[in-house]
Amino acid sequence: MKVLVTGGAGFIGSHLVDRLIQEGHEVVVVDNLSTGKKKNIHKEAKFYKLDILSNRLERIFQKEKPEVVSHHAAQMDVRRSVADPAFDAQSNIIGLLNLLECAVRNGARRIVFASSGGAIYGDQQVFPAPEEHPTHPLSPYGVSKLSSEHYLYYYQKVCGLDYSALRYANVYGPRQDPFGEAGVVAIFTQKMLRGEQPIINGNGMQTRDYVFVEDVIEANMAVIHGQINDTFNVGTGKETSVNQLFRHLLDITGTEAKEIHGPEKKGEQVRSCLDCQKIHKVLDWEPRVPLQEGLMKTVDYFKSA
Repeated sequence: MKVLVTGGAGFIGSHLVDRLIQEGHEVVVVDNLSTGKKKNIHKEAKFYKLDILSNRLERIFQKEKPEVVSHHAAQMDVRRSVADPAFDAQSNIIGLLNLLECAVRNGARRIVFASSGGAIYGDQQVFPAPEEHPTHPLSPYGVSKLSSEHYLYYYQKVCGLDYSALRYANVYGPRQDPFGEAGVVAIFTQKMLRGEQPIINGNGMQTRDYVFVEDVIEANMAVIHGQINDTFNVGTGKETSVNQLFRHLLDITGTEAKEIHGPEKKGEQVRSCLDCQKIHKVLDWEPRVPLQEGLMKTVDYFKSA
């Protein structure tokens, strides 16, 4: 089948493109390269440098006629969303609507949406959080992701466009940007390998659910091939503190960085962890890469890169 991947030059999107092509699918990538890198794009994918807000997106849909759309393009900086909520909404909500309208008008049958588990649930009341957990986002980014899920439901009911929304935990792995706001694994790894000093925000006791990118791609493949209209958490169900993560990476890199703590980030969640029983029951997906193994693969990538 033909799949259009927005954000296909980015961290997760480019891994998905590789996997789709490996399975023999035809892939079209749309990416404005604001954060993605052209070198990440598989040579067999057809690439259009374009923002999803552009009115030229319609022409790409008319020409390529994708059956499935995987939407990974996004404004993903939580702090920027707080500083400029209108910019976040323009990218993440208006951009999505442009994409959905193009998909409906040009015969796409399914959209897979990269959502966010941590940002949508806000301060968790239950650990790990199931999909039924109350959704009280604490950032405009979380609000835009939750709003997007509601739009997907609307377009399915009214226009017949099937969808799956994947609420990611903290995804890490090769190709993650060590210079962005997100991605503490990439940030710590890069600094350690360069002999620079990583800084841990606050006391480092805040926890996250770290899921390896290869496992995330398998979840995407499961919903791309499936026929289910639903929302699924994608994580491990295990909490790891920033301090624990730092020590794992210190051991793997063999460096001698000190455990130095800086100011805490205002509004940062204390704990975040996703319950993934639903996707296991419905689609037989479960994470297969243990944290230590995933961190070793990530460090090896940054050493070679």
